[in-house]
Amino acid sequence: QVQLVQSGGGLVQAGGSLRLSCAASGSIFSINAMGWYRQAPGKQRELVATITSGSSTNYADSVKGRFTISGDNAKATVDLQMNSLKPEDTAVYYCNLGVQYWSGFNRRTGDYWGQGTQVTVSS
Repeated sequence: QVQLVQSGGGLVQAGGSLRLSCAASGSIFSINAMGWYRQAPGKQRELVATITSGSSTNYADSVKGRFTISGDNAKATVDLQMNSLKPEDTAVYYCNLGVQYWSGFNRRTGDYWGQGTQVTVSS
């Protein structure tokens, strides 16, 4: 199986910066895509940014120009650098990895989530 562990996050004033990291462990064969999502209180989980194995990135309009996603396929890690943070960025942030992994002698595909990290931006 595959496990994701997140680190980073916390409390910051508006205009500040935070960095989130996510590391995967397990018998990973390859990574299809990596991403970050967030969920604010009373709202649905939404996409923040994604990056493919070919390093193509996609960002939500609300974070373009402020957030940067980066990934390392060899290390199975994905980071999110968040600059110029706004109070509306306050949410629990989740990393997500789509991977192929070994289960015995079989190669399987799975979609995994990190445990979530609170990001709070004060005004």
